Amino acid sequence: MNPLLVEELLKNYLNEDIGRVDLTTEGIFRGERVKAQIVAKEDGVLAGLPFAVKVFKLLGAEINFTPHRWEGEKFQAGDVLLELEGNAKIILMGERVALNILQRLSGIATKTRSMVEKIKNYPVRLLDTRKTTPGFRVFEKYAVKVGGGENHRFALYDMVMIKDNHIKVAGSVEEAVRRVRQLISPVYKVEVEVSNFEELMKVLALPVDIVMLDNFSVEDVKEAVQIIREERPDMEIEASGGINENNIVDYAKAGVDYISSGSIIHSARWLDISLNVI
Repeated sequence: MNPLLVEELLKNYLNEDIGRVDLTTEGIFRGERVKAQIVAKEDGVLAGLPFAVKVFKLLGAEINFTPHRWEGEKFQAGDVLLELEGNAKIILMGERVALNILQRLSGIATKTRSMVEKIKNYPVRLLDTRKTTPGFRVFEKYAVKVGGGENHRFALYDMVMIKDNHIKVAGSVEEAVRRVRQLISPVYKVEVEVSNFEELMKVLALPVDIVMLDNFSVEDVKEAVQIIREERPDMEIEASGGINENNIVDYAKAGVDYISSGSIIHSARWLDISLNVI
């Protein structure tokens, strides 16, 4: 990760929360030093600890940190994740931003880990999507990696994905592929989304690297995989659309290379984590 980008984002989050002044801490504290603990109130997988620590460091005063759990490690309700000792004002000023990061990212890592565990015995990889919180994507996709998943394209610049609206604009999938192939370097992969077998058959004849089977039923995915493996053994296959903890194993059994799920980010529940002065 780009450390300059991370620092800039964290500063923005702190500025959003503090504004001109933290009225409460400025009014109450007179240089006191305290010990505090960040404690889990439910089970989960830890993600975001380096960023939480960085939040306090950006506020200026020296804080001593003692981690009790590490990134990607499972924890249980009641576990101490991190101990802090130092300037009370700084600890409480950074508390909310640090906890927001830990709660959100640990929720994503926990949900991702749950789905990855379900398909660990199959030769398929779980991918995220671009369905992320504006301004928070770099952290959310990081949490997916901590949870054992993998990132699909980070943004629009690192891969071509031709979807239904692109095809409508170009007039046909053939024309859409032709246009992008004229523009891009050969090192970029081209993926095309299909929603039925008619579209799939057209794509099989084109210079496409990956085909996404969008909202195919499990049985249709099995049939599509068989066709693709016979016609285009070089082509990678991704299944997407409505895939969750309840059906991911069925899609993994269907023989695809990738399963993408926006739910591991947009539907991940924040975990209950708190900071307590002791």
